[in-house]
Amino acid sequence: MADTLLSDIEQVQELLKDREQAGGDLASALKHARRRLPRRIYRQGMRLAEAQHLLAHPKLRLTVEHDPLQRAAQEVIKHLKSIDLADRRRGRLLDIVATMAFSLIVVAILLVVVLRWRGFV
Repeated sequence: MADTLLSDIEQVQELLKDREQAGGDLASALKHARRRLPRRIYRQGMRLAEAQHLLAHPKLRLTVEHDPLQRAAQEVIKHLKSIDLADRRRGRLLDIVATMAFSLIVVAILLVVVLRWRGFV
């Protein structure tokens, strides 16, 4: 049971590295990706990070409740697998284009206002 939980935690780390570009141990990767993760997923991941140290110790491993941690690991894995990297890139590109378009519109409006104020239009 602990081996499957440890493999799930490793899978969470790999998915964080691939999908969120957050490397390192599980706690630091979650802190790096915190802003992009839902609060519930972040909390579940931090529970896994706390339990990871206990699972590494043979006697402390017996004190860990495996079922809630297994469910937490599955929930985090499900969320991380549902992240669409192409959609995220597309959204970022559209944000940049929208910002540039808004800036150009503001500059054009200010140009017309200044030209009208100076009496050229």
